[in-house]
Amino acid sequence: MGDEWESPARTITQADVAAFAGLSGDYNPLHMDHEAAAAGPFGAPVAHGLLGLAVSSGLASNAPRVETLAFLCVIRWEFLRPIRFNDTVHVLTRVEALESRARGRRGLVTWRRQVIDQAGQVLQDGTIQTLVRGRDAVEPESGE
Repeated sequence: MGDEWESPARTITQADVAAFAGLSGDYNPLHMDHEAAAAGPFGAPVAHGLLGLAVSSGLASNAPRVETLAFLCVIRWEFLRPIRFNDTVHVLTRVEALESRARGRRGLVTWRRQVIDQAGQVLQDGTIQTLVRGRDAVEPESGE
């Protein structure tokens, strides 16, 4: 427990936000309308918070490399700062807890994840649980 991994980085573009709006149906002017968003709390359009959560799942899927059988729950997720267009984000993942299931064939892992921008600011922070295959997958070796 306590091992940490840093994911590769990814830049969030206006096209990503538009694609997520189309997928989710969330066309809130905060994300889609430059003029309306300029008068809003962030002064410009920002990415959907849930886009950040979704991207964090993808970026963390190989850092560490484990065979995920199921995404079980979001225990806590906080949207601390907006993800702005062209922010480059990465995910810092840490094992918070491990619980063996089915005689070691599966493991319940509680993960702490932080979405961090190019300036080192934590944009999103949360705790999730996944079910992973095998003891080796539950206790991956740290390192790069």
